[in-house]
Amino acid sequence: MASSSWTPDQPIVALTDVHKSFGDLEVLKGVSLSVMKGEVICIIGPSGSGKSTLIRCINALNDIQSGSITVEGLEVHDPDLDKLALRKKVGMVFQQYNLFPHKTALQNIMMAPIKVLKEPADQVRERARALLKKVRLEGKEDAYPGELSGGQQQRVAIARALAMTPDVMLFDEVTAALDPETVKEVLVTIKDLAADGMTCILVTHEMGFAREVADHIYFTDRGVIVEHGPPDTFFKEAKDPRTKEFLSQIL
Repeated sequence: MASSSWTPDQPIVALTDVHKSFGDLEVLKGVSLSVMKGEVICIIGPSGSGKSTLIRCINALNDIQSGSITVEGLEVHDPDLDKLALRKKVGMVFQQYNLFPHKTALQNIMMAPIKVLKEPADQVRERARALLKKVRLEGKEDAYPGELSGGQQQRVAIARALAMTPDVMLFDEVTAALDPETVKEVLVTIKDLAADGMTCILVTHEMGFAREVADHIYFTDRGVIVEHGPPDTFFKEAKDPRTKEFLSQIL
């Protein structure tokens, strides 16, 4: 399916009846969800409920057994898919920052656009500086990852993903490995992105943040979406006993 057929009145990301197994273990058991351009979606749920697998399937880091995932009309699991075309559309930030330790913050951000997109270095450098400013790390251009706190490294990782100018950003538990005081600075960065209209899909256990920033919350348990809704309804009027139990443990 050509991406040119996609228009912003259709979901920018759509999952339809997605099944994913690792060997005999079925991790996603028929998951469907859709995300409109500019929406912020939070996926929450207990450990092992398939959340991380779900977003890794969206940018083809994991394959799927059946179902359909489209990003701007591109069928993600089409064997003929140009993975580069997908990576240009979808940025991803992981729990571990995965920065190159021997490269500065600025160099880390510049690498992919120069190597993958073949963009001129001067142009990329300018964008990388602007992105560091955007994630509130102006003045850290020449710092190496080892000289930065976990929260600062994670913000460099966010800037690095943004350097590819994606249309959708995926965040997989990006605050899980951080100290409580650095969690906030990363969440503020994501909040800024959301306010700028970036489409964001987050796996998170930060409920206060989900309540404040998400347009829609999906609760997963044992590979299915149990319940979903806008934050107001979701947190106040959860219907399913599994959702209620989960919320009672964390709120």
